[in-house]
Amino acid sequence: MTPSMPSTGRARRAPARVFSFVLLALGVFGFAAAWVLVALSSGHLSSWMAVLGALDVVIVLRLGGWRPGPARALLAAAATACIAVLANWWIIAAHLGAMLGLTPWGSAVRLGFHHAWTLAGIAIGPLDLFWMAAAVLLAGIASR
Repeated sequence: MTPSMPSTGRARRAPARVFSFVLLALGVFGFAAAWVLVALSSGHLSSWMAVLGALDVVIVLRLGGWRPGPARALLAAAATACIAVLANWWIIAAHLGAMLGLTPWGSAVRLGFHHAWTLAGIAIGPLDLFWMAAAVLLAGIASR
């Protein structure tokens, strides 16, 4: 064995860890985009999609090689919350952009936090909050 070669498997795990983070990020953004498409085509917020997003995150974390435990459960809950926040941001931006003659992407990058918070407070009801909270809880429990 030459001195330049690593003696442990640590060098192999670093690219795998980066790959699993990229896989998780793609899963979060991809599912949020799918949620937005369902919401815009149905005309409703479709908060039940949060539960499907939680199941998607659980599967992605298992496929990404994350070891079971509290860290994976916390990451699953956080990723599910990110899906919900991102999807609601894009849905609000798409509706607002349509009224202002902007594309959904153009509206999303211009939408401010306070304006989004105000519109979310108007649009999101108790049942929507229930679906999103249940999804975060489901992701944490299912990925332990």
